[in-house]
Amino acid sequence: MTFLASLHKELMALVRTYRLLVLAIVLGAFGLLSPLLAKLMPDLMSAIPGAEQFAPLIPEPTIADAVIQYVENLTQFGLLLALLMTMGAVAQEKERGTAVLMLVKPLPRSVFLLTKFVALALAFLLCVAVAGLGGYYYTLLLFHALDAWGWVMLNLLLWLYLLVYVALTLLASVLTRSQVAAAGVAFGAMLLLGVVGAIPGVRQYLPGQLPVWGMALLTDRAATSWPAFGISLGLIAACLVAAWLLFRRQEL
Repeated sequence: MTFLASLHKELMALVRTYRLLVLAIVLGAFGLLSPLLAKLMPDLMSAIPGAEQFAPLIPEPTIADAVIQYVENLTQFGLLLALLMTMGAVAQEKERGTAVLMLVKPLPRSVFLLTKFVALALAFLLCVAVAGLGGYYYTLLLFHALDAWGWVMLNLLLWLYLLVYVALTLLASVLTRSQVAAAGVAFGAMLLLGVVGAIPGVRQYLPGQLPVWGMALLTDRAATSWPAFGISLGLIAACLVAAWLLFRRQEL
């Protein structure tokens, strides 16, 4: 019951502070715009002064271009939103002193952290679903129907990919006492994963492979990335456990 009450509080906080609305609008907008941008790219190039000469060199847009544009937009802007929405999850409550009030109810620190992560996970699941519905509809209008099951799986893999960075930022928020510092630590961790992913033979084991796997499901390729899936789940679990171990020893 304590878990459900705390989860309800966190979900209501996302609604009342309009963070859930902003997340839905941003991801939903990019879900709608991605196939449109892919379709209009040659026309956009023609409209740019001096660039019209390159427009004939751009191949006719295909449904694959729409999917690639969708994945790029959701991964880039989704990561930014994961950082912005999570950086103050704990650090801000420590700054304001509200964490102390919550934990004297008493609310176990493990539940305090877990409900924050679960609330953000549900928020991102809802908003990725909104983006997915918009992206599927516009792709259907501008190109043709995508494989529905492959599209669902792509969006679930994108959701898991974003949750890795939600968990990393939550850990950073526990480590620090300010939102700015938490954002800096989380951004550094993102850069580190990017650098490690550039090492030959390592990329296939990192979370960044999940969107690639999702796109492969839409092209009927048999490529899978189970190691990246397992490591992503392991990173989320490790971040949550590390956050709990650190938080339980902190003086608030």
